[in-house]
Amino acid sequence: MDFFSSMRVSASGLDAQMKRMNSISSNIANAETTRGPDGGPYRRKDAVLEASTDRESFGEILANQMDENVQGVLVSDIQEDATPPRMVYNPSHPDANADGYVAMPNVNTVAEMANMISAQRSYEANVTAMGAAKAMANKSLEIGR
Repeated sequence: MDFFSSMRVSASGLDAQMKRMNSISSNIANAETTRGPDGGPYRRKDAVLEASTDRESFGEILANQMDENVQGVLVSDIQEDATPPRMVYNPSHPDANADGYVAMPNVNTVAEMANMISAQRSYEANVTAMGAAKAMANKSLEIGR
């Protein structure tokens, strides 16, 4: 794997984790939103990550047989969670049904915080990998002096 491949793989990880963090932030921000554009409560969103090969051109495919297993990551979709909303008894709420229950978003803030920490750690790991690749490239340039 060459220097640029490792940087592209780390950059794809940074981009994917940033998009994941955005969806988690949206979930936390809307944890109490009872009325969305469709009239129902907010639905939790989750980023779907997919492996992608790290090849820029046809020449790269031919030149680097060793890199055939190098894969980056990309966000292929942002899906809504299909679990039903939480029903909370609050008869004074404007969105309460005839029985006094309000359909609340299917967002668990504790789980979202755990997901946020995971995304942050993955982001930091990609930054570290990028820094290591940069340091190796600098050292190899120093050898040539």
